[in-house]
Amino acid sequence: MTVKKREPESPKSDFDYSARGYSAELRELQIELLKLQNHVKDQDLRIVILFEGRDAAGKGGTIKRITQHLNPRGARVVALGRPSDRDRTQWYFQRYVEHLPSAGEIVFFDRSWYNRAMVEPVMGFCTDEQNKRFLKDVSMFEELLVKDGIQLFKYYFSVSKKEQRRRFEARKTDPLKQFKVSPVDEKAQELWNQYTVKKFQMLGESNRTLTPWTIIRSDRKNPARIHCIRHFLGHVEYPDKPDASRFATDPAIVISGIDELKFMEDNLFDMKEPLG
Repeated sequence: MTVKKREPESPKSDFDYSARGYSAELRELQIELLKLQNHVKDQDLRIVILFEGRDAAGKGGTIKRITQHLNPRGARVVALGRPSDRDRTQWYFQRYVEHLPSAGEIVFFDRSWYNRAMVEPVMGFCTDEQNKRFLKDVSMFEELLVKDGIQLFKYYFSVSKKEQRRRFEARKTDPLKQFKVSPVDEKAQELWNQYTVKKFQMLGESNRTLTPWTIIRSDRKNPARIHCIRHFLGHVEYPDKPDASRFATDPAIVISGIDELKFMEDNLFDMKEPLG
């Protein structure tokens, strides 16, 4: 019996994605984010949000919109560079632990400890043994964080190969974005399939009931940003929160980690337009 492969759905829209409609929706969501931040501060809560995905997937742009009007005293963005020689002698998670939130803080990781799941093994920045050890340890590490009271959210931004290529070209010609161009970018298209395999392994080993992944289809930046924020707000509690229907998400844009794994199992290297 031939199993029919499931193609990604076309994004649907329940509001106006024009510039005006997007701005209005973003503003309303940013007001809700401020209400949440006040609650986090008042209740001494701790929230960590990880943003992962291939280069040019839209992680940084989404973080920028989320944090745009938050009080910087209670919201931090962590984007670590290459580990130092000293970092390399320490427990792998150690340099990330020191950036975890204190009471009343929200911390956004623009890339995180999951560098060791995708970028490092694909680019040869770690050994196979280090990659395997990470995949074995990461769920236990995250379980410790959650059991200690940290609310952990993990978002993987999924961009298509074609759209990634278009964004790379745009970076090269835009003087305001040229700082984003890196040697890793140059290899991203060439090593596309290797990244895909590592993504599959990462999701398989670290998508757990207590610490699940949420996939954001990000070829269309504005819908991706809106639905990521909606998903996040829909999964946290705070006073005067609107009805849950206010934070409904498009199933063609927001996908659970388990559904992404099932899709990849059926379509890993047999997609008309490979997803990231």
